[in-house]
Amino acid sequence: MKTCYIVAAAIALSLAAPAGARIKLVALPDRGPTTIRLDNPHATLIEEERVLTLQKGVNQVDFSWNGVFLDEDSIRLAVLSPTGKVTLLNVSYPPGEQALVWELAAEDACEVTTRISYLLLGVDRLVTYTAAADKPETRVNLKSHIVLRNFSGEDFERAQVVMDGGVTVAESTAHEETKQLLFFNIPNVPVRKVWTFDAAILPWDPEQLNTNVGIPVRYEIENAEKAGLGRNVLWSGKVRVFQDDGRGGTILLGEDRVDLIPVGEKMKLYIGDSRDIVVTQRKMREQSFNHRRNNAGRVVLYDMDEVISVKMENFKDSPAVLTLIQHIPGQWEMKECNLPYRREEAGRIEFDVELPARGMRELTMHYQRRNVR
Repeated sequence: MKTCYIVAAAIALSLAAPAGARIKLVALPDRGPTTIRLDNPHATLIEEERVLTLQKGVNQVDFSWNGVFLDEDSIRLAVLSPTGKVTLLNVSYPPGEQALVWELAAEDACEVTTRISYLLLGVDRLVTYTAAADKPETRVNLKSHIVLRNFSGEDFERAQVVMDGGVTVAESTAHEETKQLLFFNIPNVPVRKVWTFDAAILPWDPEQLNTNVGIPVRYEIENAEKAGLGRNVLWSGKVRVFQDDGRGGTILLGEDRVDLIPVGEKMKLYIGDSRDIVVTQRKMREQSFNHRRNNAGRVVLYDMDEVISVKMENFKDSPAVLTLIQHIPGQWEMKECNLPYRREEAGRIEFDVELPARGMRELTMHYQRRNVR
């Protein structure tokens, strides 16, 4: 360690030491194998091995961290070998110091291998992704890097850096250093290009507006084994999306930020708005019935009969998949619908509509809302 050190001393049982005295030797045990664990996005765990030379009897081991930012409540000492011959008696924190003192009882003079672990502050990581799509936009090369930033006040030489999924690389990191580590690079990951119309966000009749209305377009990548992924969650991070331009180069489609993607869920990458698909939605019927009145004769509860019509036009020379999102508040019952849908939430349903090239499809949705106040 640069500023964190360990010293050990034996307390001869036959000698009387002053109360509260700390006996130190000028011996600094070298740091052994060290692990920096980055598999938790909220905390960085350091595990380091130290070989301590102990005398028979009770030994004091001082652990100091001057100038190093760590969580003192997280410091732990474990005896790896020899087991059964060394006992940790207690730990104390000298007042006014960035240090603690362990007392170890040894049956005989020996060298003992210990593991010291603690949460190191000032070390964090960022996750970045690059998705490069082929020309047909059916496959992407998905690459991820972990950006390791060290502002802890400590240097580490040739430590084992553990990332998500147990991926381990040997790296050194110095105080105030930022490093980029390759996490994974997976070619030919299946991708699905999806246009999304959300009736709660986009205008229903774009012809009535004085501006062009774009439909948001996203790439969907499933975090699953069949896609070459699915071994662990994908942490939140920034994603840059590119596409093969057909001439040996790439073009930047966009930049997005994704939240944590559990195994089995989809990474949805926004790449822009498209005007090649036009959605026109109208409410064809909105009629109340089954009125219920209070004692004064005023209507206080009723049902609604509603019909929605949606026309979806594809002006592209290739087929497209449109995700159509509809919202029906309150308690409702679908009476008739000409396209299959899935119920994502109580008041939200989604349609996956395959639109033919230069083609059109229509949705008619008849439902009744119950007990409207």
